[in-house]
Amino acid sequence: MTLDQVRPTQSAVGYDEIYYKLGRYTSPKDELNGNINKRFDDWCETNGQGVAATVHPGARLADPTTFTCAVALGQETEDSRAEMKTVVVGPGGALYLTDGHHTLTSFLEAPDGGPRLHIRLVVQANLSDLSPNAFWQAMQANNWVRLVDGTNQPVTVEQLPQHLGLAYFHDDAYRSLVYFTRDIGYSVPAEAAEYLEFTWGDWLRGQGIGLPGSYDPTDSASYLAAVRTASQAMSALPGGTVITADGRTAAQLGRLDPWNAGKKPTGGEFGKLSAPITAAKPSKLAYALDFRATVPTGPACTTTVTGRHTGPLVVGTGTTCLVNARQTGPVVVRAGANLVVKGSDLNGPVQAVGAGTVQLCGTVLNGPLSAVNTRDQLTLTAPGCTPNTLNGPVQLVGNPTS
Repeated sequence: MTLDQVRPTQSAVGYDEIYYKLGRYTSPKDELNGNINKRFDDWCETNGQGVAATVHPGARLADPTTFTCAVALGQETEDSRAEMKTVVVGPGGALYLTDGHHTLTSFLEAPDGGPRLHIRLVVQANLSDLSPNAFWQAMQANNWVRLVDGTNQPVTVEQLPQHLGLAYFHDDAYRSLVYFTRDIGYSVPAEAAEYLEFTWGDWLRGQGIGLPGSYDPTDSASYLAAVRTASQAMSALPGGTVITADGRTAAQLGRLDPWNAGKKPTGGEFGKLSAPITAAKPSKLAYALDFRATVPTGPACTTTVTGRHTGPLVVGTGTTCLVNARQTGPVVVRAGANLVVKGSDLNGPVQAVGAGTVQLCGTVLNGPLSAVNTRDQLTLTAPGCTPNTLNGPVQLVGNPTS
């Protein structure tokens, strides 16, 4: 199946985990160290085929004929199949992803990946005969859906993203922080709980540890200090401490004792995490921050449109952001005003003449796009900008390149 065929079952991811993978995927350092680029290993593993075996010159993630995996199709083992991601078949045959949101989003956002990238997934359950209401009740009963946003506030099933891609997800800063504490403050147990990293993030959030704003997520020293604080708090918990509402303990969630496997801060996994991007083998954190620096940010929103909106939308001043919106009708951006669209469907023409910034990421546009003499920034494709689907003529004249 292809990535555009699966629907998420959570509204948030940790952006920095995906930034790490994209930074690693687009870096030549794996090859300079005599290795195959990690993206091919990740694809083979996710496809149930172990690691990458050979990679041809000019190989592309979206073209499996340009590389081979260690385990041939039809010769998968129990261990290799265990690495595959899972879906549940829902009403109408829709495929709902229950594991692998970070991995598959990384494939989709990779320059040589995209929404049409093929991947094999394991069907965890077939609930296609259920009504929509009964389906979502079953999904919640089995803990196969996470109905909170990036700040742990409730969302409805209608508010879940319809597609994979950074533009469709909220960013959960705690989920990112926990990713970097792996094998420092916790390790993944053999029988890992659903939403393990989110669960640890929720605990940190409840303790007020690693609060967004208490560290600078663009500065490696500040971020590393936050990882140390968070991981030490996790490791210091008595193993029997109940963490979740259903009674799971710190030990069951993989709490690591001692911290950093007993190594000094300059050694072990924490020591590795301090390796800068200039090192022969940069750390996960270094890759993440290096990639983050390339992602266009855009101006701050002064007006945000979500959900369904019908009728003309005129952006006269300030910055109008469409976030997970369904706009039906023309969109007009006046001179000096800004339009930022993320994870939205637009049905109608989009016209911008002399706008300050126009940014479309993860946008399905059914209609013509005209951007003329944009002053500051026009972004239709860039690192971290989810690919768009533009179903109409495109006119771009006199705009700065992004």
